[in-house]
Amino acid sequence: MSTHHTARPGTSGTSSAVPTRRRIGALVALAAVGTLALSACGATAKKDDASTGAAAGPATGLQIMVPNSPGGGYDTTARTVAQVMESQKVTSSVQVFNLPGAGGTVGLQRVVNEKGNGKLAMQMGLGVVGAAYTQKSKATLNDTTPIAKLIEEAGAVVVSKDSPYKDLKSLVDAWKKDPSKINVGGGSSPGGPDHLLPMQLAKAVGIDPTKVSYISYDGGGELLPAILGNKIAFGASGFGEFLEQVKAGSVRVLAVTSEKRIDALPDVPTVKESGIDFTFTNWRGIVAPPEISAGDKQVWVDALTKMHGTDAWKAELEKRGWTDAFETGDQFGTFLKAQDQDVADILKGLGLTS
Repeated sequence: MSTHHTARPGTSGTSSAVPTRRRIGALVALAAVGTLALSACGATAKKDDASTGAAAGPATGLQIMVPNSPGGGYDTTARTVAQVMESQKVTSSVQVFNLPGAGGTVGLQRVVNEKGNGKLAMQMGLGVVGAAYTQKSKATLNDTTPIAKLIEEAGAVVVSKDSPYKDLKSLVDAWKKDPSKINVGGGSSPGGPDHLLPMQLAKAVGIDPTKVSYISYDGGGELLPAILGNKIAFGASGFGEFLEQVKAGSVRVLAVTSEKRIDALPDVPTVKESGIDFTFTNWRGIVAPPEISAGDKQVWVDALTKMHGTDAWKAELEKRGWTDAFETGDQFGTFLKAQDQDVADILKGLGLTS
């Protein structure tokens, strides 16, 4: 961890999003629909219609698995990707389905089991990297085929509208007095971005991270009711997951973890403006099963590259406050390996892995 407790986003494998010496990049049809979708994605992809490449026309038969419950950041990202690819005729209909469980590692195991299935991909991010360690997953991201890194997103400290904490300073003051009584919730399991954010923030303000009371929820869709119901003192997650609730006045964002204020939340100060030298950025990307053909991999890369170049995608980035962090193939693979090692180092420092 740097002496300034900062982590700053970058690209090409040097990106970072969690305060650490090596700098790390920070993290649904209903489950019943997921069951139906699983039978579809279990079949081996037909190589003749996937490997023909994007030049033959819109990609067909693609599926994106979301390894968390509906309503969270992965879900929103995957459905936005599918909607833009379909509307811009980059692909035919893209099936998005949810397979939640164990911080995303149930979905990760499924992807690894789908060896050679070039039609399937999984929406993922920093949360799955960490969960693979803390959940002791047999499947790892090193087993998958990296396709593309899509976005980066600042984190946020969020409270309900009737919370006694009106600004970050008052919250931190209470937190420092008795960390065990200030429950923080996040939409990821230990090792994910919503967990790493408050742990690293605690360290930055002089709180022993091992004393932090962290409650894990399976995605932003489950975290939100806990915030609204005051089951936790504050939530830590990507700010984009709460934009609608902020506009509706049901939740308040006390601070964002970016270097500068977010255009989507111009009145919300950064953590730095609150006198704490700390930044944090999460990221999200897409991976595919192991041992897919070169042609299948190129179909995904081409489709996402075309989508990335559309005005419709640029509009979604602006609307949701996402930072463009697009990189594909081997470049993303190098970044992913660096993230994996950095997360392992941080979790070991927190005593969560051996």
